[in-house]
Amino acid sequence: MNIGIRLHDTKPGTLRERLGYAREQGFSCVQLAMSKAVPGFARADAPKLLTRELAEKVKEELRRAEMECAVLGCYLAMTTKDEEKAAKTREIYEAHLRFASWIGARCVGTETPSADSGDGEACRTEEDYRLFLDRIRPILRTAEETGTILAVEPVCVHIIHTPEKAERMLNDLKSDSLRIILDAVNLIDSAHADVAEQVIDDGIRRLGAQTTVLHMKDFVPAPDKPRPATLPCGKGQMKYGPLLKLAAERELPMTLEDTVPENAEETRIWLENA
Repeated sequence: MNIGIRLHDTKPGTLRERLGYAREQGFSCVQLAMSKAVPGFARADAPKLLTRELAEKVKEELRRAEMECAVLGCYLAMTTKDEEKAAKTREIYEAHLRFASWIGARCVGTETPSADSGDGEACRTEEDYRLFLDRIRPILRTAEETGTILAVEPVCVHIIHTPEKAERMLNDLKSDSLRIILDAVNLIDSAHADVAEQVIDDGIRRLGAQTTVLHMKDFVPAPDKPRPATLPCGKGQMKYGPLLKLAAERELPMTLEDTVPENAEETRIWLENA
C-alpha cells in the first residue's frame, strides 16, 4: 500500500522536518499544500514564488525523504463571475501546474466551490456548472501543455457534488489531463448517510477508472448538519473494502485526512490491516 498524509497534518516545522516526520511515521507519499506546509509561503503570491529554483529544492527534499508528492494542493475557488478575480485564480493554478511538473507531483488537486453562490443547493445550478466549465478550460490547457494532471475532488456541497455530476464533467471536458481525487466521505451528505455504501459504490463505478488519488477518512452521521462528521479511518462506520480493492487494482496512493500527529501512525497501521 502507498499510504500518505497531508504534510500540514504532521508536527509543525520546515519542509524538511515535516517530510522527516512523515517518513518516521511510515508514510510513503504526501499531499503538499505549499501555503500550509511551508513557512512564509503565501498562496496569492504563487505565480512569483513557484520558481524552478524552489522546485529543485522541493524535489531534492522529497528525494531525500524518499517520498512521493501524490497531490500538490491548490484548493482555490475558481468559479466566480468577477473577471479580475478569475484571472488571478487562473494564474495561481497555472503556477501550481508548472510547479507540479517540475517536482514530479502526481497531480494538482482541487475542489469546486463557488466563490459567488456559496455551498449546497445554491451552487448546484446549471449556470454555476457552465461557469465552472468556462473557468477550468484554460487551466486544463496549461495542464495539457505541461504534461500534468488537474484532479478534481467531488464534494457533496460543491458544484461537482455527485459521482454523476463528476462523470458529466469528465465527458464534457474530454481532457487527458483531467482526473479525479476520490474522497468517498466527501460524496456523502446527511440525507444519504444511511445509504453511504451505495453512494460510494456509484462513485467507484462511475469514476474509478479516472481516479488518480484516494483520500481516506471515516464518518459518523450528523443529522442536524448538511454533512456527516468526519474522523480518522477506523473510528466511524465507513466500509473500506471497495476502496481498498480499487487502490490495489489501480496502484493508487491513499492520503489520510482528519489525523493529528498523535494518531497518524496508528491510523496508517489500521488502514493497512483493514
